Amino acid sequence: MLAMGRALMTNGDLILMDEPSLGLAPLLVQTVFDIIEEFRRLGKTILLVEQNAYKALDVADRAYVLEQGKIVKEGKAQEVKADPAVRAAYLGTESKAGG
Repeated sequence: MLAMGRALMTNGDLILMDEPSLGLAPLLVQTVFDIIEEFRRLGKTILLVEQNAYKALDVADRAYVLEQGKIVKEGKAQEVKADPAVRAAYLGTESKAGG
């Protein structure tokens, strides 16, 4: 939370986030993604790397799926989320992912 506050204080146009929800309780995970949504409303560009794929795809405009460091799928986040191959390989069921 402190890092997110500091990011806002710098007033930069680009915010890089690496696993902001890692290890957090579900209530705090929702708070983190609410803050990410607020960053979007403020017109900030966000580069988000996140293990909670469902939450990440819900707040993203674009998505990139990497395998061994190579992009294997890219596109609009909701299209990537709906892709059957991506769902089978990376997403499983939404209830398991905590989304």
